[in-house]
Amino acid sequence: MMDTTDVDTQLGFESEEDDSDMSDEELQEAFAKGLLKPGLNVPVEEAKKFTNNVEGMKQCLSDFRKSLQWAERLDLTNMPVADIVAQAEGRQLAAESGAINAEDDFQREMFFYRQAQATVLEALPKLRKLNIPTKRPEDYFAEMSKTDQQMQKIRKKLLIKQSQMEKSEKAKKLRELRKYGKKVQVEVLQKRQKEKKAMMSAVKKYQKGMTDKLDFLEGDQDKNQKGAGPPKAQTNKKGANAKRKFKDRKFGFGGKKKGTKWNTKESHNDMSGFRAKMAHGKGGKGGKSFGKGGKKGNKRPGKDTRRKMKNKK
Repeated sequence: MMDTTDVDTQLGFESEEDDSDMSDEELQEAFAKGLLKPGLNVPVEEAKKFTNNVEGMKQCLSDFRKSLQWAERLDLTNMPVADIVAQAEGRQLAAESGAINAEDDFQREMFFYRQAQATVLEALPKLRKLNIPTKRPEDYFAEMSKTDQQMQKIRKKLLIKQSQMEKSEKAKKLRELRKYGKKVQVEVLQKRQKEKKAMMSAVKKYQKGMTDKLDFLEGDQDKNQKGAGPPKAQTNKKGANAKRKFKDRKFGFGGKKKGTKWNTKESHNDMSGFRAKMAHGKGGKGGKSFGKGGKKGNKRPGKDTRRKMKNKK
């Protein structure tokens, strides 16, 4: 069996560094010549030896130990405190029986918790006996871990961050107000267009004779009354305008309309407006002449008669 040094000398390499620089073609040529064999460069690992130096460990432990008082060491070794609830219920704990499952997280943490309770119950009387305080005094101030300069820098950064957040909140509120204002404006325009469309359709219906109601005009009157106009007391003092007087003279003041032109006993007996010249067609140029039986004198011929008269001509 050949060594790696013999292979290197036959291939013309001087050291292992040159062997690492060999190309794939050179390795293939060496393998073809039989200079490389399987398992030639496999490192052999030696079995690891485990030593259990008990005397050395004891010597290290004796070096670590110091003959100090318990107040300096504060070490306690004890078992968990008794579980009062389990004793009342008559259950036997796993810690008391010695069967604690290390894989059970809840059982393991409860064991640590009750062991810490037992340690506290045992350590507090000892500390009080040694006059060692166990509570922090009310006037105790801890030393700051950071300097005042560093805290001032942090304070400045926090103030800058707070001001930036306030500015961003204000800008956000302004954007929301603008959006709300635009939304309200669009709603008002849509409402006006809708009212205008409804009024135009109502006017067209009234013009075509499909309805005889003028309710669409009452809406404008209500709007005018809701507007910033003078109060009723001021209008009464000034008196009605010319437009109102004309409408009152033309249409009246409301009330009963039916039967206003009927004759009564007083109007029948009233002869003050009777004119003999205008009666029975005896008037002048403006009067109408009637024939016998109260019929009109100049009666227009019918359509067929007029057509025949036209054809005769």
